[in-house]
Amino acid sequence: MRRPSSSLSLLALLLVATASAASELRGAWTSSPEELSPDKIHLQLVQPHQGDERDRGQMGFTEPRASFQGLPAGDGAATFTLSREAGTLTFTGTLQDGAGAGHYRFTPSEAYAKSMAALGYPKLTALQQFQLATTNVTTQQVKDLAALGHKDIPLEKLLMVGIFNVTREFVGELARLGYPKLSLDELVQGRIHGISPRRVKELADAGFPKLAWKDLLAMSIHGVTPEYIREVRAMGYTDADADQLVAFRIHGISTEFAREMRGLGFKSLKADKLVALRIHGVSTAFVKEMRELGFKDLGEDDFVTLRIHEVTSTFVKEMRALGFPKLTHDQLVAFRIHKVTPEFVKQMREAGYTEITPDELIRLRIHEIDGTFMRSMSHRKDGGTGGK
Repeated sequence: MRRPSSSLSLLALLLVATASAASELRGAWTSSPEELSPDKIHLQLVQPHQGDERDRGQMGFTEPRASFQGLPAGDGAATFTLSREAGTLTFTGTLQDGAGAGHYRFTPSEAYAKSMAALGYPKLTALQQFQLATTNVTTQQVKDLAALGHKDIPLEKLLMVGIFNVTREFVGELARLGYPKLSLDELVQGRIHGISPRRVKELADAGFPKLAWKDLLAMSIHGVTPEYIREVRAMGYTDADADQLVAFRIHGISTEFAREMRGLGFKSLKADKLVALRIHGVSTAFVKEMRELGFKDLGEDDFVTLRIHEVTSTFVKEMRALGFPKLTHDQLVAFRIHKVTPEFVKQMREAGYTEITPDELIRLRIHEIDGTFMRSMSHRKDGGTGGK
């Protein structure tokens, strides 16, 4: 009777060992030092796949060196671990000059799986626990967010919460600063684009208290810092609002550009006008070229219109060479709008219309009359002789 009992015990142990081995995940890793933070390292893990090669990806994260157990300070062979609530990562490989490479083994935590099941995430796979471990999502973090109203978070969003470290403290600090009802997506966006309580306070001190979330996000995305706000005010735009500051930043408006435009006589440009000049490529060189061609009294809107319709100094010179020395900027724009090109003018002259006026050229183009049509009409008028 004892022998069967021993066999059953051995079989049970083998089954447990097999289940444990099956739940482990393996893959390759590389690491590199953080240049700005010598006390941290960046790890890149090839994500293990489970039967489908298309599932393979990479997970990267930066971690303080102190978080690892057994990580050597010098070069050579190394075996070290990183313990997370979701499971343990064991690394083996080689380190050299602060970088490393090798293989890892991930052992998921059964206790974590049970706790997560109680929080609404039943039957987590080993791969899902691996992802939760690398992003360091803890059960306490899930509980904290649920207490703040963010319940039943989908797993893919929970990973984003971990990656960008959306914590109870972060949510609470933003709430105290006037942003109490942000969605989880907004909180993640805020983390991605560097919104912090410090930034909110700095912008408030720079004259922008109680910004709408979209404005705060836009200013963060486009790098509208307190330093840039002071720069814009030094240009003379002391009343620029959040939208105008973002537009200035997007289109690269600098103190130098504002000064150059004032030096060309545009001394009272409104913020929107300055942006329009930049958007449409009205540079100091373009203004000078057109003025040298005689267009000395044009305003900023006129220069923008010329640029929109691609009236260049080359186009002006080509038309003057064809016998139109006094075209106004409005006529030049009309030429461009209606496709009165140097080639079209030459076609009409080859058809015998050598004294045609700018307005007549425009009317011909409006009615889609070209040189071929005019020659055919001349042929009919001359009774088929082909001449005038």
